[in-house]
Amino acid sequence: MSFNQEFDQHGAWRKQFALRLKLLSEWLTDHDLMEPGIRERLDQLHAQVKNDKITVAFVAEFSRGKSELINAVFFAGYGRRIMPASAGRTTMCPTELAYDPDVPPCLRLLPIETRLQPQSLQDWRNAPDKWERVDLDVNDPKQLARMIHKVAEVRRVSRDEAAALGFWHDEAHDDNPLPGPDGLIEVPKWRHALVNMAHPLLKQGLVILDTPGLNAIGAEPELTVSLLPQAHAVVFILAADTGVTKSDLTIWRQHLSVLGEGRESRLVVLNKIDTMWDALSSPEQVEAQIASQRADSAEILGVSPRQVLAVSAQKGLLAKVHRDKKLLEASKLLELETALGEDLLGQRRKILGAVVASGIQALRAETGRQVHTRARDLVEQIQELEGLRGKNAGVIKQMRLRIEQEQAEFDASGAKIQAVRSVHLRLLKDLFAMLSASHLKAEVGALGKLLKQPGIKLGVRRAYNQTFERLRSDLAKADRMAGDIQSMLEGSFKNLNAEYGFSLQAPASPKLAQYARDLDLIEKSHLQYLSLGNALRLAQPEFAERLARALMSRLRVVYDTAVNEVELWNKSAAAQLDAQLRERRRNFGRRIEAVSRIQQAAGGLDERIHELQAQQDQLNLLDAKLGELTDHLLQSSSEEDQADEALVA
Repeated sequence: MSFNQEFDQHGAWRKQFALRLKLLSEWLTDHDLMEPGIRERLDQLHAQVKNDKITVAFVAEFSRGKSELINAVFFAGYGRRIMPASAGRTTMCPTELAYDPDVPPCLRLLPIETRLQPQSLQDWRNAPDKWERVDLDVNDPKQLARMIHKVAEVRRVSRDEAAALGFWHDEAHDDNPLPGPDGLIEVPKWRHALVNMAHPLLKQGLVILDTPGLNAIGAEPELTVSLLPQAHAVVFILAADTGVTKSDLTIWRQHLSVLGEGRESRLVVLNKIDTMWDALSSPEQVEAQIASQRADSAEILGVSPRQVLAVSAQKGLLAKVHRDKKLLEASKLLELETALGEDLLGQRRKILGAVVASGIQALRAETGRQVHTRARDLVEQIQELEGLRGKNAGVIKQMRLRIEQEQAEFDASGAKIQAVRSVHLRLLKDLFAMLSASHLKAEVGALGKLLKQPGIKLGVRRAYNQTFERLRSDLAKADRMAGDIQSMLEGSFKNLNAEYGFSLQAPASPKLAQYARDLDLIEKSHLQYLSLGNALRLAQPEFAERLARALMSRLRVVYDTAVNEVELWNKSAAAQLDAQLRERRRNFGRRIEAVSRIQQAAGGLDERIHELQAQQDQLNLLDAKLGELTDHLLQSSSEEDQADEALVA
């Protein structure tokens, strides 16, 4: 199955899951089971599936056929090239292709001059008026290709301006572009491009990141600090006839080898194998040459040979456009698509499926406790009323007084329950402070100041290591604090259960230690900028400022994610307590109402007992239906995993 077909299947699963989740939500609302904590979990599940994005980053030095590969894999259905893929340099700025239904089809371009200002790329994303916008006609392939070709536009600037923008270094002559006859330097016109279009794959959550060559990647820290590490797969493209060149190896070592291990995260593509098709060589000889290049490339890059695939993007695109099956097979493009589908989608589905299954089970447990609390209250009421059979009016009156006294005592116990809340909130306040933006800013402050100092940054590596040691220590401390709060909750809930007959169960505590892995990844992705080879670049105030902001922006994402997890944990515990308090108060009201009706009518006792028994039957049906609806959701997730395993098998 090709990547496109597998992605369609993944999209169909997401739609089906969202529909089943909506049905569950409506059912819970109709049966008065939609408590705030349950709504929070439902909203989170819905957002996780609806907003799930799969990012594939294509990275290469210039003239490796990267844009042509994107055309062949994703846009052949247009019957022509969409991404600029002519000879020479084409994609001059990082380009993201995605779909946002709230934005019309358009190309947004951020001027290169914004590099001279301190704002991060994320800051600029939140300032749409600073981007040049070009409307796209997705039904007109020619207009679409013509407009997107703007990402290849360049400017000619003086040497000083090129240096300020990060494209000229007096001490690194070999890496500098050649000046024109007029002494001017050619630089990209745009710093970043965002393409929003309703392509079927993009509508289903695919995000394609097309990156420029080494010089441009190195000058934009947010690419290597944020965008590339967050990509679910990185496709690194080489030329089949040259193999791994010096500049290819520099990109790999400085920007890609720090992104983690595993076939699921990286694929190496030897492109342009058609240049090795030689009429004077037999097919067997050509295959042997390609196999040799694959083995050599794998050894140089330190990856498994199975991670290295050889294709011809140009012939694959041509074959798809002309429906030439023989040429498509020779291009080996489908082998790459299969690898992308099995590795990228397979891993992503497993991760999403595990998260979804965990959320559904927590939702079912929380809702189930609510149903069981109601059922237990009904049993107690029935037993209470059956004890009144044959009793006189005085006994019934005494029962009412006893219920009212219990209610008064329960209401008076609010201070004890409030004390549990106060202790919980006080501990949480300290935990939130540890994960706050202000605390993070203070921890990174010293490093930021050092990076912003003019000239060569002496001691920056040591300050960098110390900063991340402090962050890891803080995260470990926050994790211990969460564990202490969990222990307090479990003890408090146990006491409340014993004293008031509740069925409270502390939700699983957040595992904050897991974010240490994210810190490690961020630390590694910055290391290349602190090497001696980048000392001159780091000495430039504008570049150092961008690096500091990129670091802070990426760290904020990690801390915000951790805070969101703590908030969900807190809301789940609080909502559970609130729900059981409400149920207890409703129960008192129902018990008093039942005794009142019995006092008013002699035949009211049997009638009320029958009503409660009917409610019992209804609750049993509710419990069975809850199991059925959540089983459907779990089955949907399981079917997705089974489909992946079948494809791999």
